[in-house]
Amino acid sequence: MKKLCLLAVTLFAAITVQAQDVVKFAPLDASPVDISYFPNKAVKFKKTDNPNPVVKVTYARPSAKGRTIFGDVVKFGEVWRVGANENTEIKFYKDVTIGGKKVPAGYYSLFVIPEKDKWTVIINKELDLWGGYAYDESKDVVRVSVPVNPVSTPIEALSIAFTTEGNIANLVIGWDKTTAELPITVK
Repeated sequence: MKKLCLLAVTLFAAITVQAQDVVKFAPLDASPVDISYFPNKAVKFKKTDNPNPVVKVTYARPSAKGRTIFGDVVKFGEVWRVGANENTEIKFYKDVTIGGKKVPAGYYSLFVIPEKDKWTVIINKELDLWGGYAYDESKDVVRVSVPVNPVSTPIEALSIAFTTEGNIANLVIGWDKTTAELPITVK
């Protein structure tokens, strides 16, 4: 019986090693993908709260690595995908209002045109783009100008989070020495 168990373990180990040699896994991406939710799924909810998501943002998180980001890596006046690799996507699980305009529930792309003192935040119908290279302004759903805010401690990796003020979910984008907030009215 011991010999049979030893043989089974040996065969299992050999098959496992062989399977690992056959599959060539990609290395960890330099800009890993992350997801931010509103409401934040990490928050502990009371039984009376509704923890179902209203907004989900999926984005790649590049790092500053000592570079000057805005005005250099991300050019002022040019459309930016808000991240790296594929463009950032935003999903609204129900209708919301942005910049006074109703945005129907669904999937969209999120772009920004950064300037030194403000950003134009763009919600666009086009999906599955690589970067902002094929951005089509005719597919914009809404554009909102928002001020930028300097931060005292630089943010190494691009980060997206939400803050709440009443029925407003502020989508906060932060990277390097800058943050900007897009107010989203939810009901």
